[in-house]
Amino acid sequence: MNKLISILLLAALFGCKGKNVETNTYPAFETRNMDTTINPGDDFFTYTNGTWIKNNPIPPDKNALSVFNELADRNRDNIREIIMEAASAKDVTEGSLSDKIGKFFNSGMDTLSIESENIKPVKFLFDKIDSLQTSDDVLKLASYFQVYQISPVFYLFADLDAKNSKRVIAQLYQGGLGLPDRDYYFNTDAATVKIREEYITHLTKMFQLLNDNYDVAARNAETIMELETRLAKASFTNVENQDPQKTYNIYDIVGLNKLTPKINWTTFLANTGYPQIAEINVFQPTFFIELNKMVEDVAVDDWKTYFRWNVINELSQYLNKDFVDQNFAFYNTILSGQEKMEPRWKIVLDETSGALGESIGQLYVSKYFPPEAKERMTILVSNLKESLKQRIQGLSWMGPETKQEALAKLENMKVKIGYPDKWRDYSGLEISSQPYVLNVLNSNAFEFKYSMDRVGKPVDPNEWEMTPQTVNAYYHPYRNEIVFPAGILQPPFFNLNADDAVNYGGVGMVIGHEMLHGFDNSGRQFDKDGNLRDWWTKEDSEAFVKRTAGLIEQYNGYEVLDSTYVNGTLTLGENIADLGGMIIALNAYKLSLGGNPSPEKIDGFTDVQRFFLSYGQIWRMNMREEELRRRVMIDVHSPARFRVNGVVYNIPEFYGAFPEVTVEGKLYIPEDKRAVVW
Repeated sequence: MNKLISILLLAALFGCKGKNVETNTYPAFETRNMDTTINPGDDFFTYTNGTWIKNNPIPPDKNALSVFNELADRNRDNIREIIMEAASAKDVTEGSLSDKIGKFFNSGMDTLSIESENIKPVKFLFDKIDSLQTSDDVLKLASYFQVYQISPVFYLFADLDAKNSKRVIAQLYQGGLGLPDRDYYFNTDAATVKIREEYITHLTKMFQLLNDNYDVAARNAETIMELETRLAKASFTNVENQDPQKTYNIYDIVGLNKLTPKINWTTFLANTGYPQIAEINVFQPTFFIELNKMVEDVAVDDWKTYFRWNVINELSQYLNKDFVDQNFAFYNTILSGQEKMEPRWKIVLDETSGALGESIGQLYVSKYFPPEAKERMTILVSNLKESLKQRIQGLSWMGPETKQEALAKLENMKVKIGYPDKWRDYSGLEISSQPYVLNVLNSNAFEFKYSMDRVGKPVDPNEWEMTPQTVNAYYHPYRNEIVFPAGILQPPFFNLNADDAVNYGGVGMVIGHEMLHGFDNSGRQFDKDGNLRDWWTKEDSEAFVKRTAGLIEQYNGYEVLDSTYVNGTLTLGENIADLGGMIIALNAYKLSLGGNPSPEKIDGFTDVQRFFLSYGQIWRMNMREEELRRRVMIDVHSPARFRVNGVVYNIPEFYGAFPEVTVEGKLYIPEDKRAVVW
């Protein structure tokens, strides 16, 4: 699951001062990206980004182009220096981090060996499948594959207990689907029907690559579709999976065996190497009840077919070109519209960076994350916290009892910036000059063990769930903490040389966004210690739901493509965080002025205008229609256009900042209709 829910080295390098060449040359704000022929009252997203959108077509090797792509490519260039130094080193100690990084990357780039080996490196997995004879064998094999994170049918992993965040427990989560989401198996619109047809074709071609003749491969494809459709029908929806109460179902092993009597969990856990586990949280009990029936009534030969598909679907991208190309043709081209594969070095680099994450991250931050960036971020976070505190204190719809709890949660919210204080130990990860796919499997097994070894042990407060080079940020409800990796703390989100208004509209909003996740429709159900506990009065809870209903209705009205709309319920948590994050970031910027007058205009714009323009520009994006359609179905975030337009027209200061935004504007929202939650 840690792959879903989903970087070197020497101590002598840790003391190096970071360099940040990019912030010395990256403009604080790009006026040339704007299209000022657009009235900001009609479409602020295009007003802010219109020229950039016209001048930046999506490259053939991408399904979208955005700030995140820009930063990812910039980070890749930086990480490439680190990895290539390791990959080309001659005199390195066997088993050292440098040795492991070099061998992992080089094995992925050794296409000559990969082509000649074909599927021979994973023959041992297919031999295991061929030996299946009984339903007991099916479960035994499922546990064997789980260790390698091939995870057929479901995921086993470890995480904090949602109602007792001081302990780590085992968790079970639904899986087993080759399409991106359960709804792909049932929606009847023409685009989804076409995808199902293409999926059958893809399955058939993949089985042919396993040397099945066409007739056998076609029958196997139908078998997979039948089994996956059955699993999909039993799966929770995306919206249901956002409900922390619905997905909290603790069973001891005796109770779990009673729930699913055909699945012997005692044996299953022993086979994964963790016989001592006494209880598990089951996110979706109905899914496992259906799986229990399938264990009994699905023929062993059909399970063999299903396991063969799971192995090749999980590992095809690490095998020879025929598998790589067919995997890309469906998952990247059919589903996302991507025309061309990225250069192999980028793909292998990403895999290396993931497998040896924090080891590469150590050198990354020493070279590219200056100490002054962390210092300035600390000030920004402090101001954002004070801003949110003031907002909570001033809420007219929330009573004093709930406010006291909310303020306690905010006060207790922990902050992690840049990189961990304690780095992970990779000495147990076995990487060698063996075939690429085997290095990947060893990495998967290492990560599975790292996750599961935490069960029953004290919670490590220093753990991070993203590597320092990741271009992202997150809020962890069980830990009540916000985390900002070094990878995102660079322009245009965060620029040491930019004026405060621009930084508050960029990274300030990101900080506020993550803070607000602690108070969105899901996060608000966790208390200051990260425990799932209802700390709201009935009246305040009802007031919150009433206010969010307006936000749901607003986003439900946004048409993304012809007859395809934003799902306001699925995206509610992110929309709350976007809107609230902007409001508290703006208030924090005002606090930062310390009562002094607003600074002079820059580039012809006031400070508040630059705040909003900065926000608009961090979401600039072009996206292929196929990828946009896919994300609308599965992504909890609204599309970029609506992350901008859906927020700014709800904020009173926006109208004051841009006098041309009047009641005649196409997206103007009357004051009494504007959504306000926090």
